[in-house]
Amino acid sequence: MTSKQRAYLKSLAMKTEPILQLGKGGVTPENTRSVDEALEARELIKISVLQNCLYDPKEMASVLAERTHSQVVQVIGKKIVLYREGKKEKKKIILP
Repeated sequence: MTSKQRAYLKSLAMKTEPILQLGKGGVTPENTRSVDEALEARELIKISVLQNCLYDPKEMASVLAERTHSQVVQVIGKKIVLYREGKKEKKKIILP
């Protein structure tokens, strides 16, 4: 992913609300499955890490990205943005 594409995805992510929350349980198989389903439906998702979570959001983002075969767009504070390109016929986001 180029820096121009990453900047475009960041601009799209600014307008979206977090659709998932990760708490003190960290990254569980259930959370991973939810993230995978959300990426399938939307391609670009924002995740909120709750205050009571003991894990580092950057580490959680890299684990989720690895498990869901997606890319970390950005991690700012307690917000994670992930992107996974959709299938050719269901593509919603066209990268520059």
